[in-house]
Amino acid sequence: MGVIIAAISAAYFTLYPQDAYAMHIMEGMLPPKWCLFWFAAAAPFFVYGLYRMKRIVTSSQQNAKIMLALCGAFVFVLSSLKLPSVTGSCSHPTGVGLGTVMFGPGVMAVLGVIVLLFQALLLAHGGLTTLGANEFSMTIVGPLVGFAVWKLCRAFKVNRSVSLFLCAMLADWSTYITTAFQLAVVFPDPNTGMWGAAVKFLGIYAVTQIPLAIAEGLLTVIVYNLVISNNLWKESALG
Repeated sequence: MGVIIAAISAAYFTLYPQDAYAMHIMEGMLPPKWCLFWFAAAAPFFVYGLYRMKRIVTSSQQNAKIMLALCGAFVFVLSSLKLPSVTGSCSHPTGVGLGTVMFGPGVMAVLGVIVLLFQALLLAHGGLTTLGANEFSMTIVGPLVGFAVWKLCRAFKVNRSVSLFLCAMLADWSTYITTAFQLAVVFPDPNTGMWGAAVKFLGIYAVTQIPLAIAEGLLTVIVYNLVISNNLWKESALG
């Protein structure tokens, strides 16, 4: 099912291209030293994600591969729905909450690279040199924050749907907080420096990202509950 969704989405965006405002940070926006820095920072998480993905693929959990594909397609489709935000970037859902709850944050680093590569090469969203930075913000920081929120809420016996909503919403927000600081380091404000630039970036993002994150949280709850109600997945089977 996930593969079919991804294929249909790819065909749509290929046949009907849209003006590219870039997915997260576009090609050429970061100096080479910062591109290398973010690649290096993301590398350990990617390696760990490969280990986690191997366990999932070889596990005895029924439908694991199908659900993995579904989570990847969910990230791809949602993160392709973009709204222009700051120069050289954009606002959009991230879709990482679903996979984070099902499989844990590690595997999202690998799924994120696949999604970001596909979008950079075929949809002109983001870029190859900024792949490390975009991966770090969306599929490393986002899932880690979301997973921590999910586990904390479940430990305090918070309703599952509420826990999932907060996981997806805060994973989205943390992604854009990270992106704002990634841009602020490179483009500091002449008067207030990095922190002043970060506040400006966050202020612009907030206009579009707050309602988007709320909508993403609600959609994630609906999809997850459908999966659970149809006995396609057991809660925390591999997460």
